[in-house]
Amino acid sequence: MSTTLAASASLKIAAGSIAVGLVVLAIKTLAWWMTGSVALFSDALESIVNVVAAVAALIAVYYAAQPADERHPYGHHKAEYFSAVLEGAMIIVAALVIFHAAWTAIQNPRPLDAPVEGLFVNWLASVINAVWCWVLISRGRKLRSPALVADGYHLLSDVVSSVGVTLGVLLAIVTGWHMLDPALAALVALNILWSGWKVMKGSLSGLLDEAVPDETLERIREIISHKASGAIEAHDLRTRHAGAVTFIEFHLVVDGQTTVADAHDICDRIEAAIRNEVSDARVTIHVEPEDKAKHKGVIVV
Repeated sequence: MSTTLAASASLKIAAGSIAVGLVVLAIKTLAWWMTGSVALFSDALESIVNVVAAVAALIAVYYAAQPADERHPYGHHKAEYFSAVLEGAMIIVAALVIFHAAWTAIQNPRPLDAPVEGLFVNWLASVINAVWCWVLISRGRKLRSPALVADGYHLLSDVVSSVGVTLGVLLAIVTGWHMLDPALAALVALNILWSGWKVMKGSLSGLLDEAVPDETLERIREIISHKASGAIEAHDLRTRHAGAVTFIEFHLVVDGQTTVADAHDICDRIEAAIRNEVSDARVTIHVEPEDKAKHKGVIVV
């Protein structure tokens, strides 16, 4: 898929997240209003974070899709990582608010109103979230969009929380232990905190120019080794990823008698093979004469 088509698809999915988030928020708020459950309140509060995060993701995906310019010659791909970090921070804030509500309810526990009807309404919202989180994660990975994947994993934590809340509130209804309701809200907050940490950790790796996975790096080395016929070796291979784009650079050593045209043909052959294997790759090759050989790195077969 071309970069333009991928960006368009990512924008549509990000916009869809806002619509889905608003629908789920309305449903969960209704469930909380029907029952007065602190646990369901925590579930609804997380949906507010989902909507704000979806808006941030849409802005980030749009900005990341903008072409390179004079001030940003390498493009705007890292914008999506800032969205994911922001989402992680908002998740943590939501968890703290839920902890406060849970503590207040623990001090003053009370029976729930219309619990069965409220749980049914909340369960409907969870089903919608589950379907959409699968869309976000699967499509986000295919489009190599950190913002969409982060949004999907955030929704997955919301689904897990909702299932736990539903089962716990049912247990509170059956046993009459009203203290279970705020206790569950506190557990939801802990789950949200863990989700926020994972989202932020994954995004920081991109902001810090983390290299591609080992299996991808090994495949790149194999391509260089087999496609660089006419060269001697390649060394100082470095990689980093920024959103959907993978940056690859290395030094290619050729015989001192190799013409510029021949060296250029070798580089073109390597670049084409790498781009065929690594989608949306940006390859930079620095050609050097044989006296620069280090006799390490990638030996040409």
